Amino acid sequence: MRDRVPPGQVVTTKWPVLHYGNVPSVARTTWTFTVSGLVERPISLSYDELLQLPAETVVCDIHCVTTWSRLDNTFEGVPVQLLLERARVKPEAKYCLVFAEQGFTTNLPLSDLDRPDNLIALKWSGEWLTPEHGGPARLLVPHLYFWKSAKWVRGFELLEDDLPGFWEQNGYHMRGDPWAEERYGGRGLTQHEINAFRNASKKHV
Repeated sequence: MRDRVPPGQVVTTKWPVLHYGNVPSVARTTWTFTVSGLVERPISLSYDELLQLPAETVVCDIHCVTTWSRLDNTFEGVPVQLLLERARVKPEAKYCLVFAEQGFTTNLPLSDLDRPDNLIALKWSGEWLTPEHGGPARLLVPHLYFWKSAKWVRGFELLEDDLPGFWEQNGYHMRGDPWAEERYGGRGLTQHEINAFRNASKKHV
């Protein structure tokens, strides 16, 4: 087990509930998931349409930046790679800005997003995800700290340049590798720097 637990982490059998703000009330009847930006075929899926796509099961460990790790989790959902393939990501796309409810965002290199273990997760341990854990759908990127697995996920925007998300703007690391203890990236960005990042991304959208 020691080989599975990154430095500075403590194993728990519970699944702590951590997030910024309140748990949103998400209506499945109006929920959509989009893939936009540097893609040839933008996607917009309803919740029912997402359920009709092929699903996979992933057994993985998850590691929170607050130092807890939970081993042997079973998630079920739609493979991220399937969505990226359907959207036909353009060659110049190198990064993704992930969108979620309440304006939350997080960023990922495309090389970290485009992996077989990543899901738009709908179930955990055979049960539908509860709202507290990101239901009706959350991103699962198990090889990075769990804040990158955005709860209440709503879409991807493919970009040429890296654009910091919510926590990254406030001092969290831009990538978040648990094995390298990439918890924090130093100071938070100034509003001027955030605006510069956003302006750079708009030229590709």
